[in-house]
Amino acid sequence: MRALVSVSDKTNLVPFVQQLQELGWEIIATGGTQTLLENNGVRTINISDVTGFPEILDGRVKTLHPNVHGGILARRDVPEHMQILKEQQIETIDLVCVNLYPFKQTIAKEGVTLEEAIEKIDIGGPSMVRSAAKNWHDVTIVCDPADYDTVIAEIRANGNTSRETRLKLSAKAYTHTAEYDCCIATYMRKQAGLNEKLFLEYDLKQPLRYGENPHQTANFYAAATPVPYSLAFGKQLQGKELSYNNIQDANAALNVVRDFDEPFCVALKHMNPCGAAVAPTIEEAWQAAYEADKVSIYGGIVAMNRPLTKTVAEGMKPIFLEIVIAPSFTSEAMEILSTKKNLRVMEVDMTKTNAPVPQYVGVVGGLLAQQLDTQIENITTDMCVTEVKPTDKQMADMAFGWRIVKHVKSNAIAVVKDNHTLGIGAGQTNRVGSAEIALKQAHAAGYTEGLVLASDGFLPFDDTVVLAHQYGVTAIVQPGGSIRDEDAIKKANELGITMLFTGVRHFKH
Repeated sequence: MRALVSVSDKTNLVPFVQQLQELGWEIIATGGTQTLLENNGVRTINISDVTGFPEILDGRVKTLHPNVHGGILARRDVPEHMQILKEQQIETIDLVCVNLYPFKQTIAKEGVTLEEAIEKIDIGGPSMVRSAAKNWHDVTIVCDPADYDTVIAEIRANGNTSRETRLKLSAKAYTHTAEYDCCIATYMRKQAGLNEKLFLEYDLKQPLRYGENPHQTANFYAAATPVPYSLAFGKQLQGKELSYNNIQDANAALNVVRDFDEPFCVALKHMNPCGAAVAPTIEEAWQAAYEADKVSIYGGIVAMNRPLTKTVAEGMKPIFLEIVIAPSFTSEAMEILSTKKNLRVMEVDMTKTNAPVPQYVGVVGGLLAQQLDTQIENITTDMCVTEVKPTDKQMADMAFGWRIVKHVKSNAIAVVKDNHTLGIGAGQTNRVGSAEIALKQAHAAGYTEGLVLASDGFLPFDDTVVLAHQYGVTAIVQPGGSIRDEDAIKKANELGITMLFTGVRHFKH
């Protein structure tokens, strides 16, 4: 029995091959793999002794030879195949242990050139992997060091791997080459400025009990590369398994948290904020977010951008929450939260980055792709379009409200004061309806004057301005851009409301 070994990832390779040799296998090896094995006492046959041809072109050509691929691809149950091998003096190769040049790691390096990347495109490796995977009836293909123990155990017990194992390893091998080619294609297409194809790589993180509803099946997949503000790469410290709806809500909460540098806390329900606040401390931010809507927070999610402390945990203890998310948790906080066995506690990396964040949304038969809306406008007094100019306090509240309303489902209205939300109007079919919901929430909480209203889209008529005035709004921030902007401005001037146009909308569908 012969094994051909040629790997870039040499994790646990030596003991694996040593055991193969102990079991009577001959070992063919290439380049650095052969050097490593020989230095550890493994006798090997150089690939050039098999091909009868030297490695050429700086190693670009070394295994692309009939003596290699014939030995791998010959069907042992076809007499004609075996006769040809005999005539050509080609020996069979029964196990191929190959993984590929580190292309992904190379292009991840800062400042890597196209020429450097190209030299890490493996040619012979994928060919051997695919040949062995195709002939899985007779040949064992091993690409993943995690499979070494299984392969050795079966060979030791039965003289060879089982048919079932070879089939699984074949499937894994084609996955290995598919991921590799996908990475290369994505990189090369970016260099060439092509976008007519989209290749995505995601790994199963966990199967879910069901989707949005119990009759829907669902799985949770994670991207190949970790990113901050991602639940897919968060660490669950305690609690029940995450559900489909939990994951959607938690993702929405993390997108809100991403926009804030100061101590910030958001309570979220059905992918919409129901309470949010910034404050000098995270304890104050939590308290203000909770008090913003003590009803809607029930069964919701809370996320914050500072370590969750004992004081915050004590405030959370009597409330039914599905998930709490923070960059870290103090030991005292965890001791308190651990008494709520079903509460999901998630630790998520919140490292700031300027890298664009891709966002994908599935539709039936298709996929929408865009960059996540991470843009944050600097709210300034020169955005004022009314005769009434804003105070510093109003400016601060408008800046806060503007950052919150972008995360509310359109049509979106946020009513705020003192850097915390008082009412949220989400997803109504007209903007006045959203405003009415938000303003009534504020009034029900006892806030009737000095309110600030933020709208994710322009106000097409003056009706929202009139309604806002009736509920005590004194400042409005909106994108502007309606053909009837002057109507809203005129009405604001009549009612003594200051109004800012940001020039940017933040629809969320």
